[in-house]
Amino acid sequence: AAMDYAGLAEAAAEKMGLYRRDPGGWRGCRRTSEVAVSWRPSAEFAGNLYRGEGILPASPRDVWECIKPVAGGPRTRWDQNVKDFEVIEAISDTVSVCRTTTPSAFMRIISPREFVDVVVMKQYEDGTMLSAATHVEHPLCPARPNFVRGFNYPCGCFCIPLPGEPDRTQLLSFFQTDLGGYLPQTVVDSFFPASIAGFYSNLTKAVTALKA
Repeated sequence: AAMDYAGLAEAAAEKMGLYRRDPGGWRGCRRTSEVAVSWRPSAEFAGNLYRGEGILPASPRDVWECIKPVAGGPRTRWDQNVKDFEVIEAISDTVSVCRTTTPSAFMRIISPREFVDVVVMKQYEDGTMLSAATHVEHPLCPARPNFVRGFNYPCGCFCIPLPGEPDRTQLLSFFQTDLGGYLPQTVVDSFFPASIAGFYSNLTKAVTALKA
């Protein structure tokens, strides 16, 4: 049976709204000048749901330009966790099935990964933009021998305008990823907070360069 990609994407976007509105149970685990990272146990899999929250020095449009999940977008250039990003199938003008490959990480303890996700882009009445995703199977993406297949559970980024501050954007991100393979839990638990801090730091550099 064909997967209901649009339905899965919509469900992932709805989960983002639930996570955003649900303040309970978060525990802070890392704070930098750019982001506060917190976590709570995931309800989706036997791992953690991570939340990143920070203010970026650019308009929501500029931030969105840097993070939007499109083929040939800038993400592969600034995001150290994205080596390659390709659209496998466009389902509609806002929903697509994509494959992301990641380089080895954490002093090569974590080998290259590949992720196949359905991704949706949404814009809300207040100008907030959301990119949300969740893992899917796709006939054009069989597992490849040189990658470990990882699985993103509902995850996403909200670009939220700040009233009266057109050149600043709140970026609220949720990540919950099963990296697959056989990694010690201690590696997984230290990788994500560091990775999210790096995401915000590199994104801040990217939006600053875009404005220059």
